[in-house]
Amino acid sequence: MMQWEIVIGLEVHAQLSTNSKIFSGASTAFGAEPNTQADAVSLALPGVLPVLNRQAVECAIRFGLAVGAKVAPKSVFERKNYFYPDLPKGYQISQFELPVVQGGTITVQVGAGDKAYEKTINLTRAHLEEDAGKSLHEDFHGKSGIDLNRAGTPLLEIVSEPDMRSSDEAVAYARALHTLVRWIGICDGNMQEGSFRCDANVSVRPKGQAAFGTRREIKNLNSFRFLKEAIDYEVRWQINEIEEGREIHQATVLFDPDSGETRMMRSKEDAHDYRYFPDPDLLPLVISPQWLDAVRATLPELPQAKRARFVAELGLPDYDAGQLTASRETADFFAATLAAAPGQAKVCANWLLGEVSAQLNRDGLDLAQCPITPQQLGGILRRIGDGSISNAGAKEVFRAMWAEGGEADAIIEAKGLKQVSDAGAIEKIVDEILAANPAQVAEYRGGKDKVFGFFVGLAMKASKGKANPAQLNEVLKRRLAG
Repeated sequence: MMQWEIVIGLEVHAQLSTNSKIFSGASTAFGAEPNTQADAVSLALPGVLPVLNRQAVECAIRFGLAVGAKVAPKSVFERKNYFYPDLPKGYQISQFELPVVQGGTITVQVGAGDKAYEKTINLTRAHLEEDAGKSLHEDFHGKSGIDLNRAGTPLLEIVSEPDMRSSDEAVAYARALHTLVRWIGICDGNMQEGSFRCDANVSVRPKGQAAFGTRREIKNLNSFRFLKEAIDYEVRWQINEIEEGREIHQATVLFDPDSGETRMMRSKEDAHDYRYFPDPDLLPLVISPQWLDAVRATLPELPQAKRARFVAELGLPDYDAGQLTASRETADFFAATLAAAPGQAKVCANWLLGEVSAQLNRDGLDLAQCPITPQQLGGILRRIGDGSISNAGAKEVFRAMWAEGGEADAIIEAKGLKQVSDAGAIEKIVDEILAANPAQVAEYRGGKDKVFGFFVGLAMKASKGKANPAQLNEVLKRRLAG
């Protein structure tokens, strides 16, 4: 492997979050009975004309602005001609020579710990197009059926430059892109439903060679794990073929998760095979500066900027900031919790990434289903901060709140969890313990520091676990020193 360089580029199809299709008013809702959302335009009935969905265009603009790309003032829709049963028109309306988004970059974090590094991936383009239907091969008594519900669903195809050099970099890029399209609200990112699909173009070349090797495209990868496994297998296969003296032929392949192998689907077409030409039924798409400015005004703070701000302004470690900005839902939950517990950014991060995440995992929930609101969590953290409860007490409050609801103060009161923070009460407990254990006091003062834990244990027992640990330690040290 050391003598070969891997070259990877990704083409990602993001289904845009619109209620209707890109060129008609038919619904895009997932899960409908086959062909119940296939209208006259989806079926390509004679005489129908496409009408462009404005919301789909605004999704493309949002993406272009988010990645620092050029949003073309004028772009053109073209017909991509090929003949599959699930493509009723015999062509797909897409963009080729003049796409709506041109260029742009995405910076990703690869790896973790000391081996982590940043890499910027350049984008070639992102263009609008319609999805095809779907061929169904099950439950048809040896025959295939066609479901045209997806035909005409709006897609943004995002094409990277071949800048990635490992499956880890490809997965990091795909994850960052997945986060971004969900963050800016243009795609729900549901990979199981096909809303976010990756095609990986993979080739290998001897290290030091400038020319690219022959690429093979792995189609329709719908999980990050499959993306990594497919690339790793394809790389091993190509290297083995070359080392055995066989030639790599350009092809489209599919990944079989069961076998962990890729298999050839068809020879790979080039652009000329599709006979692109401008669609005569659609005018050029013109995006004015005013339209750009209006969309720009609706963009949220982007993940990379928010992550940098969490580090610079809140003093969070890079790892915490990265985890908190892995999704917009997590970042928003953190911000709302911090607003309810001001000045406790690190404690908020620890609880959200620790107790909350662990309990969500145990219950099989996502953050949107969390039974504790940021305001309720903030109430717990405020009481940790002002010394009203210990960390152990806070976890007990959290468990009760998760199971039964309620506010932190009421649960603390009902369960008798409030810490003893009165200096006089703690001093009285300590004095009584030291007076009752003179031998241990002498041992401590003689240099046996481990005896300190003995006194802490007795004091906590005497206070029924309610003594403020920090105050207790301070009083004990002061009294023992005397």
